[in-house]
Amino acid sequence: MKQIGLMGRVGVSFCVSTLLPILLMYLSTREITTISMNVGILMLAGVFLVGWIYMGIVRPVDELKAAAKRIESGDLDFTLEAETNDEFGELMQAFEQMRIRLKETQEEKIRNDTENKELISNIAHDLKTPLTAIKGYSEGILDGIARSPEKQLKYIQTIYNKANDMNRLIDELNYYAKIETNRIPYDFQHINVGEYFADCADEIGVDMESRGFTFEYTNEVEDGVEMIADPEQLNKVINNIISNSVKYMDKTPGRIYIHVEDAGDYIQVNIGDNGKGIAPKDIPYIFERFYRADSSRNSMTGGSGIGLSIVKKIIEDHGGRIWASSKEGEGTTIHFVLRKYIHRVIS
Repeated sequence: MKQIGLMGRVGVSFCVSTLLPILLMYLSTREITTISMNVGILMLAGVFLVGWIYMGIVRPVDELKAAAKRIESGDLDFTLEAETNDEFGELMQAFEQMRIRLKETQEEKIRNDTENKELISNIAHDLKTPLTAIKGYSEGILDGIARSPEKQLKYIQTIYNKANDMNRLIDELNYYAKIETNRIPYDFQHINVGEYFADCADEIGVDMESRGFTFEYTNEVEDGVEMIADPEQLNKVINNIISNSVKYMDKTPGRIYIHVEDAGDYIQVNIGDNGKGIAPKDIPYIFERFYRADSSRNSMTGGSGIGLSIVKKIIEDHGGRIWASSKEGEGTTIHFVLRKYIHRVIS
């Protein structure tokens, strides 16, 4: 069989070497030129075909493979650009959109981790401050330093106030977790405006008096007007705003006021103080999570940095709006509106 194969190859070679010159002898120069041109065209077409396959298929696939390896290693700082409008171009555009979303998710995770670390640090600082005070005043009572009934009462009142501060911080932390998962529970009701804010004012007035603050309450809404609100959540809004005013008060005596007025289809509530005020450049950002107009407050008064963001969330979930006005050195007022309950008369 090997001999036959060898003889066959020798025969073919002999035929080609013998017959090709004879064939060329019978072809005219014009025909040879035509054949040469056709062969050249075929070779050129082959080159273009190979180039098209490389540029249109092999190269995009290689780029996608390289991009996939970079994403697998956690590197998202690159850009994929589609050079064609065909299926491979659409695939690269889709891949680039996926990379952008992954990068945004990665950046958001890093930002959330940073904010959570800051929150834990702030809460730990805030809890340590009242705990130290509670421990000190308790030791003062146990050691007999506060011997008179008046001094003992003052010490006990201070311990009570510090315990309230701790409770507020824990509430803020719980609310922060609920905000992150959109699980704030609401029980919307038709609430009499005058009665509700009068009760709030009575409770706040006692607390402010014990802290050495003056408190004022005015209501310009007619009797019988109702609003749509969750009484418990609205109470948290008011307490958070007032706690913020108390925390950053720099005057003696400190003054806190609540003014309620009619605003058409809404009830407008204004809660203000005579504290240090807020710079105009900071006012648009005070309702953002973890924003601090004064970084020195971290060491002086602490603060979780989420109190006003919680307030904003609750008011907006009520269908209302919240904003602030302030003058440095004179004080700050937080304004918010709540929907009235309109009695519809059906004839």
